[in-house]
Amino acid sequence: MGSVQISLARQVDVALEKMGAELQGMTAGTIVLQIREDMVGKFGIRHLPVDCGASAQENSCMTPSHVLSLRKMAVEALKHKKIWTHGEISYDFALKNGKVFLSVQFESNYNMANMMFRFAPKNRDRKEAASE
Repeated sequence: MGSVQISLARQVDVALEKMGAELQGMTAGTIVLQIREDMVGKFGIRHLPVDCGASAQENSCMTPSHVLSLRKMAVEALKHKKIWTHGEISYDFALKNGKVFLSVQFESNYNMANMMFRFAPKNRDRKEAASE
């Protein structure tokens, strides 16, 4: 059975769906997804407790419809990701006045040890090697 490549957009949607219950209790935070070979590896949430304390209202947390809106915006933001395949995507979100606001940061990573290349010796080096 061959492996099936699932689009990055679908993987992001699934990851956010898995975090949906946790997101419903939040008002702000950062969702972090580590990307390797265009595949989501580790993912999670950094919670920013903006509305903590006695003044926080119970209805100020994200609802299932807020989470769905966040998922749609996160997938839509992937249109700005270009050709890189390794890195990290951070989604900063906040719930303000009943609306979800989202900011996205893409980080591309490259590893020189994984690149396959050869250094062509300089002419001077070839002459020295031939004279030895």
